[in-house]
Amino acid sequence: MTLNSALPLSRREMVKFSGAALLGAPLSGWLNVLATQAAQTSQTRHKHCILLFMAGAPSQKDTFDLKPSSASPSPARAINTNVPGIQIAEYFPRLATVMNHCTIVRSMTTPEGDHGRGQFYMHTGYREGSGGLTYPSLGSICSSEIGRPEFNLPNFVSIGGRAYGAGFLGPRHQPLVVGNPNAGVDNLRPYVNGSQFNARVSMLEEMEQGFLRTNPAANQAQAHRTTYQRAVTLLRSNEARAFDLSAEPASARSAYGTGQFATGCLLARRLVETGVAFVEVGLGGWDTHQNNNDRQAALARQVDRPFAQLITDLHERGKLNDTLIIWMGEFGRTPRLNANGGRDHFPRAWSAVLAGGGLPNGRVVGATDREGTAIANRPVTGLQFLATICRALGIDHSKQNQTPIGRPVRIVDRPGEPVREVL
Repeated sequence: MTLNSALPLSRREMVKFSGAALLGAPLSGWLNVLATQAAQTSQTRHKHCILLFMAGAPSQKDTFDLKPSSASPSPARAINTNVPGIQIAEYFPRLATVMNHCTIVRSMTTPEGDHGRGQFYMHTGYREGSGGLTYPSLGSICSSEIGRPEFNLPNFVSIGGRAYGAGFLGPRHQPLVVGNPNAGVDNLRPYVNGSQFNARVSMLEEMEQGFLRTNPAANQAQAHRTTYQRAVTLLRSNEARAFDLSAEPASARSAYGTGQFATGCLLARRLVETGVAFVEVGLGGWDTHQNNNDRQAALARQVDRPFAQLITDLHERGKLNDTLIIWMGEFGRTPRLNANGGRDHFPRAWSAVLAGGGLPNGRVVGATDREGTAIANRPVTGLQFLATICRALGIDHSKQNQTPIGRPVRIVDRPGEPVREVL
């Protein structure tokens, strides 16, 4: 195990030291602490964040910044939304009906045009490899800053995509990775009775304590112990039922549509309702260097129903003001089609969408020029975008976290400041 890896709770990892899956009541030590924490409740209203990450980079000209009179327009027809003056691609008819809950940022501009580096940058606010550090992702920052320490579930859950982890924040803020939202977390099913569980967990705890007494500075041992603490808490919690989508009525499931992304959005709603601070749902395939028009249309249609239903559900359940939804990729795509009918990487000018979060939504921030090749009004850098997200969630973006060697690192690097037009 390394501190920077994003570790799903596989059955093998759960049982390899204890000999069987864990079930039952704790006996002593850190398990007693976990049981005490699980019994505590909080009356404070907490903010939540759902990141819908479109890996591969969507085309802004085929989604939220159509340029019908440009030299290389999208075949998508522009449709009106429920906000006068805001039009989006016809692939989003349902999203158009809830645009009053959304803000489109049409003037995103970022420095990284490589997929891996761009994704790292938009998840962390730092360029990969800079400073010799592995920086924490936005999900881990939210886990640390707005997550509840006593909460029985992980404060960061990643569904269906690559997970960027906690970096120097350590294993407590690592994401729980759910590869298939339909399957949930398979390890939660019981396999042994309570007395067997107690005996095995006591043995595990004695082994852990003995090793830590002789190796108190062993970071990997501490990380291993933290991972098991989280696993036991999850296994014992009533909140873990949030992963069971069979509890949803058929009508609720059908409202989100079909496919893994749709199911992931439904699971995200259940998790934030339960109290999870940050949920990421991934949808890949947007890297359309060939056949851009058909592929972007198909992917956008996969997004429309679940994105709109997620907004609708959270609004009807009184959770939308406390939940910020982010729709973004790592950059945009070229305004002109290439020789293969595709669009290439384009970080200079692209679009992202925010919804809910108590923002004064129903607006567009920024603009590109007629061709979509440059920012014409109110550029928004990646650092400014992340600082704005922090402000919306009640996080001090200028706070400095300490690395294990005592180096202070800002949550959002300078010169990132929130965008007042969004807030």
